Amino acid sequence: MGAMVGARVLAEFGDAPGRYRSGKARRNFAGTSPITKASGKKSAVSRRYVHNDRLLDALTRQAFTAIRVSPGARKYYDTQRRQGVGHNAALRHVANKFVGILHGCLAANSHYDEHTAWASSTAMPIEKKTAA
Repeated sequence: MGAMVGARVLAEFGDAPGRYRSGKARRNFAGTSPITKASGKKSAVSRRYVHNDRLLDALTRQAFTAIRVSPGARKYYDTQRRQGVGHNAALRHVANKFVGILHGCLAANSHYDEHTAWASSTAMPIEKKTAA
């Protein structure tokens, strides 16, 4: 992540260390995590429409750059595309993954490591859920 985009992402998330209890809470705030609506028989997954536009823009820029320079992000993006996910949705998936990685780095007070960050997502392909 570049200096400008990194500063923008961190500024939009804020500096209160206890504000986000989990990576999921941080992803929900960012607007990158999907919304699942389920009843007894049907389940639908959609994107979030209410989100912080500046933060989502910065995360999408980060994801777009990452698929060009990060082998782990590229492999994750390519896996999404092979499963029939569109370009913008695949970028949101990569951005969502990066928000979780950022939360882990901030919680552990550690630096980003390519091999640690993408070890689990590149080892196992993501299965596409089908409606029954």
